[in-house]
Amino acid sequence: QVQLVESGGGSVQAGGSLRLSCEVSGYKYRLYCMGWFRQAPGKEREGVAIIDNDGRITYMDSVKGRFTISKDNAKNILSLQLNSLKPVDSAMYFCAADAAQHYCSTNSDEYKYWGQGTQVTVSS
Repeated sequence: QVQLVESGGGSVQAGGSLRLSCEVSGYKYRLYCMGWFRQAPGKEREGVAIIDNDGRITYMDSVKGRFTISKDNAKNILSLQLNSLKPVDSAMYFCAADAAQHYCSTNSDEYKYWGQGTQVTVSS
């Protein structure tokens, strides 16, 4: 049973930073695609940053240059550094993983394993 547990969310003022972590456990095979998604109230879940097992990374346009995704394979931890936060970044952030994709999608429907989410709130 694959388990993903997020931590690190919180409330910050605009311009501030947060670091989200996702501890992954319980998988037998390679989780080729891992990433962070977010969902604000009344909006669809959107892919924020995706990393594949070869280290290729995709960011959504609005976070490029501000957010950084990284993966510690030894500790089985996926991280997301959020800098220069804006109120529009406020959302529930989810860690996700998938073993079936060959090319990692930013579509949340393609991901099988999900964490419970961690809230990020940015005030102006």
